[in-house]
Amino acid sequence: MSGQTSARDEILGRVRSALAGVEPTHEPVVAPSAVQDPAPSHHQVVDLFAERVADYRAVVDRVSAADLPGHLAGLFAPTERVVVPPGLETDLLNAVPTPVADDDLDAADLDTTDAVLTTATVGIAETGTIVLDHGPGQGRRALTLVPDRHVCVVRADQVVPDVPDAMAPLGGSIAAGRPLTWISGPSATSDIELTRVEGVHGPRTLHVVLVE
Repeated sequence: MSGQTSARDEILGRVRSALAGVEPTHEPVVAPSAVQDPAPSHHQVVDLFAERVADYRAVVDRVSAADLPGHLAGLFAPTERVVVPPGLETDLLNAVPTPVADDDLDAADLDTTDAVLTTATVGIAETGTIVLDHGPGQGRRALTLVPDRHVCVVRADQVVPDVPDAMAPLGGSIAAGRPLTWISGPSATSDIELTRVEGVHGPRTLHVVLVE
């Protein structure tokens, strides 16, 4: 024990000798101010949204408003039966070769269709989530759960940075008690061995058309 004490005293003695004659400073230590990154531009937010949606194995097409009808028309084969919800915009409706109007179709009827075309209320960039409030052009929840393919039109001005930012455009729907459907990629689940299976609880394919 005495050997350890002597060694410690020797080390402390050397430190004191090295500091001899050094005047202490009383100037306060100022921590560097936190540097905040500038807020992303809306274009960057839209880019992030497209990237995160694609991360969920969804198909993402970015088109201009002028090209939207023609692009949609190319997504559906003439023989495909595509469910269209009430209130869908005329230019979108006209782009569907074989539209099937939702006249309270039951699950069996919906299961015979090939796809559904809807619009959305908001897109969330940080999470890659699309939110439907089932207003005009978005239809009942069953429409986006039964058909095997969901083609969803999201406009760039509907994209917000994060979940808190989505509360403003969704506020009216929440106040009115309308149901909200939050979609992050195609329906998917996994078994105990973590094997991913898509389409168990909804569409196997989510196809997002981002209009800029």
